Formats: sequence, structure tokens, C-alpha cells
Amino acid sequence: MDERQLYDEKEQRKAHSLTCPHCRETGDYEITWLVRTKKRSLPGGADDRARAMYATARSYMVRKDDKMACKNMRCRKPFEIAGVQSVAFLE
Repeated sequence: MDERQLYDEKEQRKAHSLTCPHCRETGDYEITWLVRTKKRSLPGGADDRARAMYATARSYMVRKDDKMACKNMRCRKPFEIAGVQSVAFLE
């Protein structure tokens, strides 16, 4: 059984305040996340290994965007997102 069969996936956009390293201007940027929520019940046809995986599975988010373009019209340079973690667990 594949790990992705234990989760429901959807994309979500969240606003984060980031600072451009080139022009030092701060702005709110929409970052795309892939949200994987644990399914309510184990899919059919699961063996003991799949049951163990399901018991330890947790809902989490994975950041999809690695770079953003500066919103300052004079700058517009792309910069890497360094201040936001790439994986976040949900409760």
C-alpha cells in the first residue's frame, strides 16, 4: 500500500510576511501548500504493515513554492523563501 492512499490531498494558499533580500522591502506573499489530512478510516484491503503505517500517520502540510518574485515594481527579482519551514504538522 502506498503512503498517499492514507491521506486526502488538497492545495491551500496562505499569506506570509516576507522580506526581499535585494531591496529589503517587506510584503505579504501567498505561499502554496499541499495539505495532506489523514483519512478517517483505513482503506480496504490493508495488511498489517498498512495498519501500522495508518496508526502512526499524522496530518501535515508541505510547502510547494520555493521562490517568490518581489512585489516592489523597481525590484521584481526572485528570491528564495528561507524563513518559512517546508513541512508543518497539523493537530
